[in-house]
Amino acid sequence: MKQPVERRLAAVLAADVAGYSRLMGADEEGTHERLRAHLRELVDPKTTEHHGRIVKNTGDGILVEFPSVIDAVRCAVELQRGMGDREPEVPDEQRIRFRIGINLGDVIAEEHDIFGDGVNIAARLEALAEPGGICISRVVRDQIRDKLSYPFEDRGGAERFGANSGAKGMTRRLTPRLIT
Repeated sequence: MKQPVERRLAAVLAADVAGYSRLMGADEEGTHERLRAHLRELVDPKTTEHHGRIVKNTGDGILVEFPSVIDAVRCAVELQRGMGDREPEVPDEQRIRFRIGINLGDVIAEEHDIFGDGVNIAARLEALAEPGGICISRVVRDQIRDKLSYPFEDRGGAERFGANSGAKGMTRRLTPRLIT
């Protein structure tokens, strides 16, 4: 008999390290240790503070699930702000910078992983984000409108994935470095 699939609505944050291969090529052990420190000292505590659950660590990235899209966006902004303050002595081209994508969507939930368009769209948005930036879907923007006052820049993008991909409406890029 086929097991029922557990589905739920979730805010999904996908993040990766921009230029990770280049950083590892220049200093593999140092980059690995610095990233572990960022995860331990900043990412893990901020995720917990904002009621998130780190679903998976992919080496150079993370997948995080939140029950609230507002908490997901707040966490992302605090992560990017925190990363901007870390490693001031490291030359800019050697700094670890995250790119973050956030989507709100239906996911298939298993004990140690989540799957589906909700996750895939967050990953596509992360790929559109600039190093140190956050790219969010339109549904995320619609949910946080009037609740969070972060500045947004419309960068387009929906046509990049086609009308049937589930990614329609991915048009907002959050720029936390402009927030005071």
